[in-house]
Amino acid sequence: MTSPIAQHEHHQATQDGTPRHALVTGGSSGIGLATCHTLMAAGWQVVNFDIQPPPDDSSGAFVRVDMGDKAALAAALAEATAQRAFTGLVNNVAAIRPAPIEDTSLDDFDLQMAVTTRAALQCTQAVLPAMRAAGHGRIVNITSRAALGKELRSGYSAAKGALNALTRTWALELAAQGITVNAVAPGPIATAAFKAANPADSPRTQRIAQGIPVQRFGEPAEVAHAVGCFMHPMASFMTGQVLYVCGGITVGLAG
Repeated sequence: MTSPIAQHEHHQATQDGTPRHALVTGGSSGIGLATCHTLMAAGWQVVNFDIQPPPDDSSGAFVRVDMGDKAALAAALAEATAQRAFTGLVNNVAAIRPAPIEDTSLDDFDLQMAVTTRAALQCTQAVLPAMRAAGHGRIVNITSRAALGKELRSGYSAAKGALNALTRTWALELAAQGITVNAVAPGPIATAAFKAANPADSPRTQRIAQGIPVQRFGEPAEVAHAVGCFMHPMASFMTGQVLYVCGGITVGLAG
């Protein structure tokens, strides 16, 4: 009897000449851009949904869309899925509006849930028919260490925590169909936005770095590498997992 792994390897071998299409949301900068580069280097043909254009054409095909607008996102998804059979999806886009509890507006809370969580559901629903038809698929949700708790992040941590929960729920629903669903949860990552808000010479920034066991901030490419691992053909036995790419800070929090 042929083992499941051998069957899987044979299946992948027969697909060598067939393009693999992946949708990445928020792929124009930071972790999303690094993810587009990683997937393209691995042979994926990438479509990037973002409200802002990428710096160049190295992130694949760009579609400008406001991820918080249900109708606009539905239209963009309908067009994209009519043109491509996506067997990969990275739900990366997020909105963040830091504020203490008493200053967190309901509109800001709703925006963060819509862009970060509702859009992920909408994108996942749109690509599932092609994944089911293919008999395999990879879905990776970019969540955050903030889901474990972080001050001034009521909306953001709630949205990312919800995405962790959806990861586990979707994994159970889709496992028998050959579709894996996992999450990558970054800690402090040195994106352009992070650097702008946390200057390297700031004492506060230095204190943050010193609190990370590896004594430095992560790089977007390191998060993208974890995404690439979950997206790999041989990752078919990993599903429903949340992988923290955090330099070890969640180990301290857990202890």
